[in-house]
Amino acid sequence: MTAMIRKTLAMGFLALAALSAAPAAQAQNIRIGLREDPDILDPTLARTFVGRIVFAGLCDKLFDINDKLEIVPQLATGYRWEDPLSLLITIRQGVKFHDGDPMTAESVVYSLNRHLTMQGSFRRGEINSMTGAEVVDPQTVRIRLREPFAPFVSQLTDRAGMIVSPRAAEAAGRNFGNRPVCAGPMRFVERVAQDRIVLERFPDYWDAGRIHLNRVTYLPIPDNTVRLANLQSGSLELVQTIEPDDLRQVNRNPRLRVSVSDELGYQGITINIGNGARAQTPMGQNPRVREAFELAIDRAAINQVVYEGQYTPTAQAVPPSNPFHARSIQPEARNVARARQLLAEAGIRTPVPVEMTVPNNPDLRQVAEVIQAMVREAGFELRINAMEFASSLQAATRGDFETYLLAWSGRADPDGNTWTFIHTQGPQNDGKYSNPEVDRLLNEARVETDTAKRLALYERMWQISLRQDRHRIYLWHRKNIVGHSTRLTGFVPVPDGLIRLQGLRFN
Repeated sequence: MTAMIRKTLAMGFLALAALSAAPAAQAQNIRIGLREDPDILDPTLARTFVGRIVFAGLCDKLFDINDKLEIVPQLATGYRWEDPLSLLITIRQGVKFHDGDPMTAESVVYSLNRHLTMQGSFRRGEINSMTGAEVVDPQTVRIRLREPFAPFVSQLTDRAGMIVSPRAAEAAGRNFGNRPVCAGPMRFVERVAQDRIVLERFPDYWDAGRIHLNRVTYLPIPDNTVRLANLQSGSLELVQTIEPDDLRQVNRNPRLRVSVSDELGYQGITINIGNGARAQTPMGQNPRVREAFELAIDRAAINQVVYEGQYTPTAQAVPPSNPFHARSIQPEARNVARARQLLAEAGIRTPVPVEMTVPNNPDLRQVAEVIQAMVREAGFELRINAMEFASSLQAATRGDFETYLLAWSGRADPDGNTWTFIHTQGPQNDGKYSNPEVDRLLNEARVETDTAKRLALYERMWQISLRQDRHRIYLWHRKNIVGHSTRLTGFVPVPDGLIRLQGLRFN
């Protein structure tokens, strides 16, 4: 089915739904289109970006970031370092969880310890410099570190800083994500997998004066064309992302508005190097094969063909706008002849079979198809395995992949883009890459507070992990392109790409 046919059908199917758009807006109910269905709604166990969008309405954090990437208070009112190993956090008074329980210092200690110790926690690697947390008084928590950790407060601006109801978490155990109870502006109503997540306004929210919406429905729509058609018809009031090749069409619609900002993260290819039996491939075991695969790819050409040249080709996890971007690590020019030579030097018979797992949405499938054609010229036979997004993450965790076309939404501090994916103990190191020297450099970068020295540590780490070991292939830094109805006001774009509900309202 061509894109035009899909678009025509989608518009036809949604014409009747558009009739209900105005009443929904007048009632201050919003429907938000997501690119995928989130994984588990437990901040300790979750790892998807679209899940973070839902958490922005459901679970407040100790701290947040603003549009200037400054750390601002949320459930905390401030912090103070007593010394490099002791952090005091003051807790906001009068905060209630969705079950009516008050949020206290005990709640904060409970949640931090849960993030740190719960089996399967994806937050452990973000705060594992913490040795413990203790209650100083009902509104003060002391966190002790085993060593200085420069990005610690920054880590508390995301899921590691989300505070859950201890009573609800203890009662639900590992099923907490089925009905999460937090202290955000909205409380959980229902979830239908692959269909919708519904939240409603929490009347006892601590910052209720900035919440004007009564109900939020998040709708996962993987097909970009259908998602856009829903926005144009009025069946959605806001979509998480618009593809660059649809920008001109949206800009011509007087009923829609677009916000474009640089993302903090990246799109890349994770390679299974040591995660189970599927790592036992030429790609997994030989860095020369991985180098050949990368040299067969033309990032700029893919960016132009699929994304209208809107994205920024890269060879590292840190975008150029970040002070920790290593300028010596740049994308290498496509060199098919050298790629073939590397395969010959490695003694690898061609064509080299490689499987690439790809989240099942149109633009990423197109990216994979372009890569498939490019690497074929160098002697690779790439097979594309398109999967539903949350399922693909589960497959990656258990090592059921060879290569994985995966994006990361990014963090303001470079540690959030590196340690958890590259360090031997990183909880999101799906490929199980391991190099003791790289681990040492990543650990030192966590402790170093001097910007120039810290940058030098990252630069040396990239030289080893990327140029020597070829552990991963970074492709480009994306844009956050959010589209919404002109009737919706108060949207503030923040580089992390999250949709914050504070201030949103319909006129």
